Amino acid sequence: MPRLFVALPIPDTLREHLADLAGGIPGARWVPPENYHLTLRFIGEIEGWQADEVDEALAGIRARPFDLQLGGVDLFEKAGRLLSLHVKAERNEALLHLQSKVETALQRAGLPPERRRFAPHVTLARTEKAAPDKLIAFVQAHNLFRPEPVPIDHFCLFSSRLGKEQAHYEAEVDYALDGRPRPPLDPSPDPLASHEAGH
Repeated sequence: MPRLFVALPIPDTLREHLADLAGGIPGARWVPPENYHLTLRFIGEIEGWQADEVDEALAGIRARPFDLQLGGVDLFEKAGRLLSLHVKAERNEALLHLQSKVETALQRAGLPPERRRFAPHVTLARTEKAAPDKLIAFVQAHNLFRPEPVPIDHFCLFSSRLGKEQAHYEAEVDYALDGRPRPPLDPSPDPLASHEAGH
């Protein structure tokens, strides 16, 4: 059963800018550019029937398109360990509004509330095995990174499947920011059918 999350896909032009940052830190596991995304809400593993309810709730969201502005590089740490390297996203009103709508929709679909504070970002690398001094130097060297803003006109329900080296993320359903779901990316009649297999 795949793990699910709701996220903004990263447009190709911005993905190229992010990919240019990767490298130069021994021990870091760099995220493949095709996996770049900005998580709005992690869901986790759920049953197929609940995945359908999640899809229906997300399809009802009404929000306007907006520009996404990234800027600055930072680290997430836990208990003194530097876990990941990321580029920060500006917390503009439209982004926060969309994230709030997603949270409300998922709670209506029966999911428990998200306890963590929303910190919009795009993960560049997992850094548990990288030297802290190299990571800090990287952050200082790239802290002024600020690509051009990019237009965001949809968000996605993604699935995550673990691979040998990296997880593989797949956009299962695409939702336009005027609230109308786009045609499913999967050509099968039910884009969430894969979540029901084996149940």
